[in-house]
Amino acid sequence: MDKDNREKISKTVINWYPGHMTKAKRMMQEDIKLIDLVIELVDARLPLSSRNPDIDELGKNKARLILLNKYDLADEKVNDAWVNYFNNKGIHAVKINARNGNGLKSIQGVINEACKEKIERDRKRGILNRPIRAMVVGIPNVGKSTFINSYAGRSCAKTGNMPGVTKGKQWIRLNKNVELLDTPGILWPKFEDEKIGIRLALVGSINDQILNMTELSYELISFMVSSYPGRMAERYNIDESKALHEILTGIAIERACLKKGGEPDEDKAVKLLFEDFRSGKLGRISLETP
Repeated sequence: MDKDNREKISKTVINWYPGHMTKAKRMMQEDIKLIDLVIELVDARLPLSSRNPDIDELGKNKARLILLNKYDLADEKVNDAWVNYFNNKGIHAVKINARNGNGLKSIQGVINEACKEKIERDRKRGILNRPIRAMVVGIPNVGKSTFINSYAGRSCAKTGNMPGVTKGKQWIRLNKNVELLDTPGILWPKFEDEKIGIRLALVGSINDQILNMTELSYELISFMVSSYPGRMAERYNIDESKALHEILTGIAIERACLKKGGEPDEDKAVKLLFEDFRSGKLGRISLETP
């Protein structure tokens, strides 16, 4: 993809993100004093690009758990490499699919493991079975609400204000062992690297309507040809050695994405390509590796 188009796309993406995160950050700094565990959701296809670097700083003295959501859309070998990567940094990591509940059963054991020092301290003080207080964080569209609802099995009851808690803050009982503070700050990733914005755009974390989707499709085609050669050739019966716009035209023709008069309809082909990629029809794909 040429430099001008890349700059255009990354500029659009960067400009879309709110310029200041002060309020969300301040809220998290207040809330984090009340909790034992930070549960961070990331997109398994791009675990670093879908993180906010501030979380490490904000949660540095807390137990940590990273949930690699949508793991079934990501390359399985790469998923395992990411789990090892986070474990080596002292952060527990679990692969989940918040939508269908896969992987959720293993979370409680990992929470207990992550918070074992806190549980042991409580035991020595004679405090038994005090729920672990957690905060769920993550960038928008990463699946926080879906995870909370799935994990709580819809029995997401607010437990009301608790002593020593700032007025108005509510706790949700996820189960008998875990309570969740329901005012997590939503933080956006910093955009020092244009590739982060492009990766987030590829998986749909950024509103398609503000992007030039044809330009973005060239990014996707280019990535697929270099990182997963043969996948598109197999699915669309096209020649991957051609230029990016020719590959897109080839997809349009093969899939009968045509305008009146039989002209290839690029917009339809772009839509089809992204639907296939985001739903896993092009296979399990990771956009970044540790």
